[in-house]
Amino acid sequence: MNIRDKETKAITGKKYVYGFAKYMRDALPEASFIGFTGTPIDQGDHDTRAVFGDYVSVYDIQDAVDDGATVEIFYESRLAKLDVNRAEIEKLSAEVEEVVEDEEETQRERTKGLWSTLEKLVGARQRIDEIAADLVSHFETRNGVIPGKAMIVGMSREICARLYAAIIALRPEWHDADNEKGVIKVVMTGTASDIAAVRPHVTTKRQKKRLEKRFKNPADPLRLVIVRDMWLTGFDAPCCHTMYVDKPMKGHNLMQAIARVNRVFKDKPGGLVVDYIGIANDLKLALKTYTDANGRGQPSQSNQTGAKALPKLLASLDACRGLFHGFEYSAYRTNPMSLLVPAANHILDVKKLPDGKKRFLDLVTAITSAYALCGTLDEVAALKTEIAFFSAVKAAILKYTSVDRKLSEAEKHSVLRRILDNAVISEGVADIFALAGLDKPNIGLLSDAFLEDVRNLPQKNLAVELLEKLLRDEIKAHTRTNVVLQKKFGDRLMEALRKYHNRAIETAQVIEELLKMAGDFKEALDRNEELGLGVDEIAFYDALAERPDVLRDMGDVTLKQLATELTEQLRNSTTVDWQVRDSVRAKMRLLIKRLLKKYKYPPEGQEEAVARVLEQAEALADEWSKD
Repeated sequence: MNIRDKETKAITGKKYVYGFAKYMRDALPEASFIGFTGTPIDQGDHDTRAVFGDYVSVYDIQDAVDDGATVEIFYESRLAKLDVNRAEIEKLSAEVEEVVEDEEETQRERTKGLWSTLEKLVGARQRIDEIAADLVSHFETRNGVIPGKAMIVGMSREICARLYAAIIALRPEWHDADNEKGVIKVVMTGTASDIAAVRPHVTTKRQKKRLEKRFKNPADPLRLVIVRDMWLTGFDAPCCHTMYVDKPMKGHNLMQAIARVNRVFKDKPGGLVVDYIGIANDLKLALKTYTDANGRGQPSQSNQTGAKALPKLLASLDACRGLFHGFEYSAYRTNPMSLLVPAANHILDVKKLPDGKKRFLDLVTAITSAYALCGTLDEVAALKTEIAFFSAVKAAILKYTSVDRKLSEAEKHSVLRRILDNAVISEGVADIFALAGLDKPNIGLLSDAFLEDVRNLPQKNLAVELLEKLLRDEIKAHTRTNVVLQKKFGDRLMEALRKYHNRAIETAQVIEELLKMAGDFKEALDRNEELGLGVDEIAFYDALAERPDVLRDMGDVTLKQLATELTEQLRNSTTVDWQVRDSVRAKMRLLIKRLLKKYKYPPEGQEEAVARVLEQAEALADEWSKD
């Protein structure tokens, strides 16, 4: 029951008037009263626990991160990059407190005076211009690593308006007077006495609702919003991954503000708080307050800095370089395209690098994950091209050698994609076949000429991976509903690859084995086309003729007649979810047996044939249910 149980009283004339909590306790004397709060206060004479009692249960920020309900919050200070009035701002920021209701008049006036002084320093034109330049550069770099949106928190409405003007002076294409257009907007309330600079940004309630919808929509071009107080509480935009803070905040106000960037969204690795005014100590204290209730005794792990991801990036990058020992790739800066295929071939060498493919892919994943968190640091700028090269090699390996792999929505918007989009080598990743000197094969059957080109490919390790990928794709495309053919060639492929990865056969041998398999697969498909049967009928024909002696004893014509009638009767006998209903399956088995007997199917193989036909019918069930 979410009821404040502190008794409130007011004297009206000669009578005491009690608050709602008094009447609830009188009405339910044996009840347990439990309060819920998202931001407990613990400062001076404002103490949630002193009023309501100790906590019964605590679910703090780190718990939410551990459960995957939120992402970690990272911190980056940009204050040191701005020399304008830095010492004065830091000194005043430490003294300024938010004006609270029960502050005494003298203290309130002193606070207002300090706030006004700080506001003048923060709003100095040179400082605003420097922040605008740094912020634009930082946001473009971060958005190049991982797409998303950002909030900028200003100290006053006038500062917000001036910061907007400074930003669009640098990026005029971001501005649009239309509320439905533009990359950046200021969101704030207004009054009749507003100065001219502020008035263009004052919006109606309806316009603010539209801006909310635009900002929450990941596809909308609105990427940046400047606010003073609005949207800092009770506003969720999961695609928002960065908050630029240029306003003194502390305690629960600060915690509520930074929580705008910790919402889970696709592959967002964490929310980033960028500090322009010096909130580091206040942030540490606030994080400790809101994660210490469980007795952890230290600030939350969410109190991370982007710099802490840098050692992870450097370690993974060094390990990745180690995989290329003996392979010269220093030309990645000047001619990366010429290295892409040889680099992939090197990684795929199972003799020199057992599990090299998996190790490389895992390392590049770790690199791009760390890069997403520290990509805006100056130390990382020099590494971007090398990271892009490794990422391009990974993209080539995944796209053209990884089989049966569907990209998740998160991967489609991954850091890897963003790095490649911004790298000079990105355009060549799309066609590794051309880089290897091969004509890209059509989706249909592999031609003899193409297979011969693969046989002669100098990069033998890459040739194996390409053949595996292409054969799997062909088998999957042409045997999706043909159980027998799929199993026959699928098992054969797996056995050949098993021997190769166990180094029982040489690279050249496995290539010949895979090429022979490709030829046999083509022959099997050509034979099926010559039968003159439909796709479903061919699947049952293959199920019935798996044993060579059956075709010899029954003859091709009779077997085709059996497959045709079997297909028709089974299709007409299927019902919804028949595969999991024992009574229907029993009737299907009986139907199959009757038809086998009618066409004089060899008795010694009937039980096997019934099982295969039933399995084949199950594979076709979903297709039939659509008809």
